[in-house]
Amino acid sequence: MQNILILHNIRSVLNTGALFRTADAIGINKIYLTGYTPTPLDRFGRVRYDFKKASVGAYEFVDWEYKKTITQTLKKLKKQNYKIFAIEQDKNSIDYKKAKLAKKNVFILGNEIRGLSKNILEKSDNILELKMRGKKESLNVATTGGIVLFRLLDY
Repeated sequence: MQNILILHNIRSVLNTGALFRTADAIGINKIYLTGYTPTPLDRFGRVRYDFKKASVGAYEFVDWEYKKTITQTLKKLKKQNYKIFAIEQDKNSIDYKKAKLAKKNVFILGNEIRGLSKNILEKSDNILELKMRGKKESLNVATTGGIVLFRLLDY
């Protein structure tokens, strides 16, 4: 099974680093960082200390690539027969535990405040939601990513 993670417009270096660590732990094949999601390297090509610390060095073991926009990446992956799963709260979402994975899967996590745009949701094959029982409407993006990825990929 091939599994790709796209982190789109995530603001926090700490969340992005934590998701790299999760991706390494569960065997994600590649991470695409899109929009303004921070990369492990600063603008001078040096490793960011805060990223290194948050990921515990996982950026060294997980293949990653930065793309300014997500649209072309999604088009390319669709042509390669990947099934696209957006992880987002939406009127069209399904419980993430009911997801039917394919041989090739993409999981998209987005901005901690605004989430994923309608355009991205429309390009997705399924929108997966982690239902909340408490008073808060969502979890931290790194926590959500860890829960969903481990539930779906720990086979």
